[in-house]
Amino acid sequence: MEYYFSEHAQQEIKRRYIPLEYVETTLKNPQQIIEEREQRQCYQSLITIYDKQFLLRIIVNRDNPKKVITLYLTTKIKKYWR
Repeated sequence: MEYYFSEHAQQEIKRRYIPLEYVETTLKNPQQIIEEREQRQCYQSLITIYDKQFLLRIIVNRDNPKKVITLYLTTKIKKYWR
């Protein structure tokens, strides 16, 4: 499946120091896909960085090819995990 990154998403990867390997793994094989508003989905995976667990959330437009709108790491796993 093809994905491309918005300029905002590319900036967020750099600004938030999110390793590309985690992004690629989550896009290829997310642990969860949550339906969001307006033709958007959230791909989610739990990852561990320096012995701390985070949730990687990647907001994707369902167009073809799919466009990554934004992404971020959060420790608020209970809030988003379904």
